[in-house]
Amino acid sequence: MTTHHDPLVHLHTDRTHPPADEDGGPPSGAPSAHRRSRRPGFGRLWRGRPEDPRRVRPAFLGLLLATAVLYLYNLSASGYANSFYSAAVQAGSQSWKAFFFGSLDAGNAITVDKPPAALWPMALAVRIFGLSSWSVLVPEVLMGVATVAVVYAAVRRRFSPAAGLIAGAVLAFTPVAALMFRFNNPDALLALLMSVACYLVVRALEDGRTKWLVWAGAAIGFAFLAKTLQAFLILPALALVYGVCAPVRLRKRLGQLALATAAIVVSGGWWVAVVELWPASSRPYIGGSQHNSFLELTFGYNGLGRLNGEETGSVGGGGGPGGGSGGQWGETGWDRMFNSEIGGQISWLLPAALILLVAGLVATRRAGRTDTVRASFLVWGGSLLMTAAVFSYMAGIFHQYYTVALAPYLAAVVGMGAATLWERRERIWASLALAAAVTASAAWGYVLLDRTPDYLPWLKVPVLVGGLVAALGLVFAGRLGRRTALAAAGLGLVASLAAPTAYTLSTLREGHSGSIVTAGPSGASMRGGGPGGGPGGGGFPGGGNAPGQGQGQNQGQGGPGGFPGGGTAPGAGGTGRNGQTPNAQNGQNAQNGGPAGGPSGEGGRMGAGGGGMGGLLNGAEVGDEAKKLLETDADAYTWVAASVGSQNAASYQLGTGDPVMAIGGFNGTDPSPTLAQFKKYVADGRIHYFIGGGAGGGMGGDSATASRITSWVEAHFKEVTVGSATFYDLTSPTA
Repeated sequence: MTTHHDPLVHLHTDRTHPPADEDGGPPSGAPSAHRRSRRPGFGRLWRGRPEDPRRVRPAFLGLLLATAVLYLYNLSASGYANSFYSAAVQAGSQSWKAFFFGSLDAGNAITVDKPPAALWPMALAVRIFGLSSWSVLVPEVLMGVATVAVVYAAVRRRFSPAAGLIAGAVLAFTPVAALMFRFNNPDALLALLMSVACYLVVRALEDGRTKWLVWAGAAIGFAFLAKTLQAFLILPALALVYGVCAPVRLRKRLGQLALATAAIVVSGGWWVAVVELWPASSRPYIGGSQHNSFLELTFGYNGLGRLNGEETGSVGGGGGPGGGSGGQWGETGWDRMFNSEIGGQISWLLPAALILLVAGLVATRRAGRTDTVRASFLVWGGSLLMTAAVFSYMAGIFHQYYTVALAPYLAAVVGMGAATLWERRERIWASLALAAAVTASAAWGYVLLDRTPDYLPWLKVPVLVGGLVAALGLVFAGRLGRRTALAAAGLGLVASLAAPTAYTLSTLREGHSGSIVTAGPSGASMRGGGPGGGPGGGGFPGGGNAPGQGQGQNQGQGGPGGFPGGGTAPGAGGTGRNGQTPNAQNGQNAQNGGPAGGPSGEGGRMGAGGGGMGGLLNGAEVGDEAKKLLETDADAYTWVAASVGSQNAASYQLGTGDPVMAIGGFNGTDPSPTLAQFKKYVADGRIHYFIGGGAGGGMGGDSATASRITSWVEAHFKEVTVGSATFYDLTSPTA
């Protein structure tokens, strides 16, 4: 065999070699000449490992540069993206207290319904560079580039440079990754930290050093502060793999796992302890909870409620396990990752990844217990399967973009599996498995492209034909000449990546804003079956369309829905991508979900009124007259205004730069403030205006609190109409 000289298959599978040293260089037992030959500074950075071909490190750096350029392209088209989190970022840049707690406003009335770690990088950037679309979103792009680098490094350690490059490219060109690494939800930081945790566990499996496992626990604990219990989805897989495969005695393995658990508790629990011990009267209300408790939020609304659909104060759950009749958040079941709602986001290479995972485990079936190649498959593959299984059957709130969590695991498995089978391509089973993976990718790519027949209709046939031709060549790869075999492999890679890359490029060309966003072109991810939901719309409470329902660029054209508390279906009235109007990219701010106030407050006029679902999922328009009204004597008040629902409040806050109180939190269902507290704020002269027409009305929450405040204000204060919006001057009683 000539594979040991082939750069595609430079695998570190020989268990007679000691593990690589701590900085990713050659094995610690290698001759010292290797270390002496390393070039310091920029030379080392550009050259990489001395034993690598000269083109390896430039190719890796080129991948990172290409990822950064692509993700930065057209970035400002999304404006402030999710105004809910952008308002919290703005607040954190103005108040260190708001920064620490993750408050939605600098007056510290209420927090977002997540812990604040994902807000911190953005808030620091805004403190340094000022509030703009770029200062909010560039940190997310950098997280995406870092995640690609981590996945490459993890795969490269025990596999070939080509395996690492394939894994990095698969991640970078996954549509949902291109969406969420340019968006300000917590998922970007979560994906980065989960990738770091897997990388550190792989390092711990190489030499059994405790420090790597403890650092992995610290990464998972900090990820908890980004998106609570979702960070723990991969813990069973990681703990089991290390407990079985680590190259140390069993007693030490158990002790190391205990120390890693302690690291999780410390790195994630310190903030929780401070919040729970802090007097409730001097901190903001914990948004998303019904009793002002972060632990309640963690294990209820953001925890078990996501699994069983029982989310007090939420908008309801999804279909029943096993693929029920469907619900607000789509049907559950084993095929959820492949259906019309999710498939175009993440599943392009999922069939291939499953084939390659099985093949990788078969290839290492005779290896010893501590074999690091097999352990790598188990770490990344186990994380992929655990996360996909939970996503497939969770009955609570589930958004398509959650699947970005799968992207690093899927990419790593594809890179490792392709390299492992390529090395063994002279064996018929390996060449057949490699051909099957390419065939599955091409065939599934054809199916997904066929779901959007108006988008690049010419592409699906070349993808299918190219994949089948490549697969035929790969069947005989072990018998073909090196150049012919490489040509078949290259064609297979192109055919597998062409379709998701097209969806990724479509994602990069468009701005995305609001609470529910999807990747790809029109129709790439829809609930129901047609524009605006169409036939078969999912049973949203009281009728109407399910959240996110709609078709690509026509998302937001759903008809009126009977959402509790009034309002229309998510995105109702929008005409652009995810409810964004076509003028949003030209300085005109979007209606019902477009950038609230525009980057740095510039650009276009915002009118007034709630966005989709009465302002629940998307922001409001804030016109110049409304801004002028709220900014008058703004310094004399803690909050220039109050409004029901966080998105509505966030839009006005971003438009004016001044704190706006969100009554009831995101859904308008949190019992904060109470009517008595609100009356006291008004009596103390701390709130200037009340904005009418906000969102409100989740399921099971205390939406009556917001209703009582609204009724009291309407009965006792002077009404001021500005454009199409209604304000109540809380300093001017009617009697």
